[in-house]
Amino acid sequence: MLELNKRPIAVFFDRDGTINEESGYLSNPDDLSLIKGAAEAVKRLNTLGIKVIVISNQSGVGRGYFSEEDVVRVNRRMTELLSSRGARIDAIYYCPHHPEDNCECRKPRPGLLKKAALEHSIDLGRSYVVGDKKSDVELAGNAGSKGILVKTGFGSSQLMAMTTAPIFVAEDILDATEWIINDLT
Repeated sequence: MLELNKRPIAVFFDRDGTINEESGYLSNPDDLSLIKGAAEAVKRLNTLGIKVIVISNQSGVGRGYFSEEDVVRVNRRMTELLSSRGARIDAIYYCPHHPEDNCECRKPRPGLLKKAALEHSIDLGRSYVVGDKKSDVELAGNAGSKGILVKTGFGSSQLMAMTTAPIFVAEDILDATEWIINDLT
C-alpha cells in the first residue's frame, strides 16, 4: 500500500464517458456498459488504498428527462458491474440541477468535491479528477486538485476548448490510473 500521509487522497472520476460509455442522457441501467479497463483501473486504486469517488453532472433530472431515482438505478448498476469484477466505488455524488440553476454542486464548481472531502476527510490538494470534459479539468483546478482528461467519451473533442490545461491527457481510465500511480510513487 502507498504511504499517503495523514489524510487520504482520492481519485474523483466522472461517470459518463469516463467509467461507462457515453450514451447521451443515460436513464436506463440496462443501457450502461463499462469502458474497457474501467474495472481494472478502479480495482488497482482500491488495492493501493486510494479512495475512488464518482462526481457527475446529471442535468437530465433538472431538464425533466428522467428522475433522481433513475440516476440512482444507473449508479447502482455501475457499482454492481464494477463489483462483479472486484472493483469498489467508495462514494457517488451527483448534481441533478439544470445548468441555468447556477448551483454550487454543478461541475466545474467545486461544491461536490468539497462535500466529499469533508465527509471522507480527503486531501484535495493531493487528489485527482479524471473526466472527459473541460468541466472536469476546470473542477480540478477550482478544487486545487490535479486534472486529467481522458480521450474517451467527449474527451478527444474537448482538447481544443480547454482554458485550464490538464496535468495529463490519457487514452482512457486505465491509462489515467497508471499515470496517477506513477505520479504517486
